[in-house]
Amino acid sequence: MSTLDRARTLRDLHESPRILQLVNVWDAVSARVIAELPETRAIATAGHSIAASFGYPDGGMPLDVALGGIATIVDAVELPVSADLDDGYDDPGETVRRAIALGVVGANVEDRMRPLEEAVARVRAVTAAAEAEGVPFQLNARTDAFVRGEGDVEHKLGEAIARGRAFLAEGAALVFVPGPTRRDLVERLVEAFDGRLSIIGLPGALPAAEYERMGVARISYGPLAQRVALRALRDLGASLAAGGVIPEDTPALN
Repeated sequence: MSTLDRARTLRDLHESPRILQLVNVWDAVSARVIAELPETRAIATAGHSIAASFGYPDGGMPLDVALGGIATIVDAVELPVSADLDDGYDDPGETVRRAIALGVVGANVEDRMRPLEEAVARVRAVTAAAEAEGVPFQLNARTDAFVRGEGDVEHKLGEAIARGRAFLAEGAALVFVPGPTRRDLVERLVEAFDGRLSIIGLPGALPAAEYERMGVARISYGPLAQRVALRALRDLGASLAAGGVIPEDTPALN
């Protein structure tokens, strides 16, 4: 499948009434394990998890390291890949151009609550770069209104809606609003963005099917999948140290 075909597939998945559920991956083997599940229709990378794998804090990974990790994932699967590109780095347009060259067909790019005009300009740079490459790139434009913003919930909601609408006007495919999981907040965001809402399934979130009934387009799980895997690794280590053995039903997934 060509990059163009993968981009069109991801676009169709975002526009479908069925929610796109993405279990984020961080390397080739995690990508293959998820890709082999019959329910998987696309792959999303987790920037936090890739950074952790290379020993960097979230948001502190150099661009070349990030793109190298993403390339490993793209090369490992046949499915469309949506990449976590943090804030787009110094030049968001060039970052996306380089990602497209690797076969990436969508991305999260976060605003980090920059001034609105600057945040909009960075979204515009991403969509312009993708258009120049001739790819219907699926920008999952993230606003940090809830995780970095100030004020009460209503103020954060208003900020998220204002920023999200501005990003959609510049050609973003979806608006990614991490933080809110409450039904009433999600419903108001769905209405504000005409369904073009992407959320994260944090602990305490509703099942994906519930968000689908509300009209949410996409749900992903960020670094949570890696945390679950690392807990299993930690628990195995503790069990072995206490005299345990490797379970006989352990599958050969690597």
